[in-house]
Amino acid sequence: MYTVVLFLHVLSAVSSIGPFFVLVPLTQRMNGAPKDVLSAQIVTFRSAVRLVKHAGHVLVTTGVLLIWQSYWQWTTSWIVMTLVIMFGSIVFLARAFKPVLKKFEEPHADRRSLIKKLQRSLWIYIVILLAMLWLMVAKPELW
Repeated sequence: MYTVVLFLHVLSAVSSIGPFFVLVPLTQRMNGAPKDVLSAQIVTFRSAVRLVKHAGHVLVTTGVLLIWQSYWQWTTSWIVMTLVIMFGSIVFLARAFKPVLKKFEEPHADRRSLIKKLQRSLWIYIVILLAMLWLMVAKPELW
């Protein structure tokens, strides 16, 4: 059973990070896109964020099960740091994308500025996710 949960955990980690790498070139194409194409790109962006959010639910659930089934303690430094970063990432995810995507609907929205915000948030979130991935894979003893 542990192996199945571990596989689901790794699969959900890939599903939590992977879609954001697809969004990088998408945001670059948003600049010159006609309004109807831009609308489709925004729908794609929202869908990817939704997928990542749900994959994150599986990731957390399987992570809890893995800790419960293993010898790791909740006070282990890499687990504590992963949880701290994870809670920060939840707050960041809630504020980084949805409000910006909503502003595209405004009639006089500055498209370039909004796209820059999306790109910046995208890279920040990728770094946050990669930091958590590193902690889970390397399992460093931080204290």
